[in-house]
Amino acid sequence: MTNHIQLEEGITLLPQFEKRGGLIPVVAQEYQSGKILMQGYINQEALNKTLESGFATFWSTSRHTLWTKGETSGDLLKIKEILVDCDQDAFVYRVELVGAGVCHTTNKNNSARRSCFYRKVNLQTRQLSFVEDLK
Repeated sequence: MTNHIQLEEGITLLPQFEKRGGLIPVVAQEYQSGKILMQGYINQEALNKTLESGFATFWSTSRHTLWTKGETSGDLLKIKEILVDCDQDAFVYRVELVGAGVCHTTNKNNSARRSCFYRKVNLQTRQLSFVEDLK
């Protein structure tokens, strides 16, 4: 059993996969701009593959399989840094986007959206509006 001092103050990577049924949420953030690109999940196998390959690999909760982002599209996420929160139960992959975008949806120019977070909520009306850049 890991104690909280090892977990919160130690230098050993001790991901807490058991807290959420074997999965840890990961936010992919563009290294240069700080823009949030996507959110996904990892299990131990996905984390291992990410660390070995240097490219972000996730666990697909819909297909129940590993997937390396961009493996088929060419829009890979090259790992620059991995941040771990205090409880080691949430990660941030700071990445370099190798390709056009990360989202499976496309923008008005029919290009992959750079980020999956391309809409915002109007706090008064609760309606969505588009905020994506069209680069």
